[in-house]
Amino acid sequence: MSDPAMILLLTLLLAAPPPMQDVMVVVVNPANPASRLTADQVAQYFLGRSNRLTPLDLPGASPLRALFYQQVAGKDADQVKAIWSKIVFTGRGFPPREYGSNAELRRAVASNPDAIGYLPQDAVDATVKVVLVVP
Repeated sequence: MSDPAMILLLTLLLAAPPPMQDVMVVVVNPANPASRLTADQVAQYFLGRSNRLTPLDLPGASPLRALFYQQVAGKDADQVKAIWSKIVFTGRGFPPREYGSNAELRRAVASNPDAIGYLPQDAVDATVKVVLVVP
């Protein structure tokens, strides 16, 4: 490859937008009347403080899950586990059901009008509705 071609290629690569998977979004079923939620509202569902929506989770080892709880709720994995242990012990609820992949979680949200979940933006399609873009 000639020098001008290499320079052009490098320029294009550096100018390209970041990959969509770096952006995380919170999604609900399209039938859900919510159009926008705040991070605080979303945290309420995922930390068992509200049961108006049913939170759905990715596996505990998922890096996206750790990032989600840190950015939306300001909690690490151990803190989230402790919160849910207390809720379960006192009989007030159960932790969010876990789904093994982005596609499984998306299908579960799409099939339940009361579900709420999170996905990389590149995993979103017309079967779910974005209510929060997580910074």
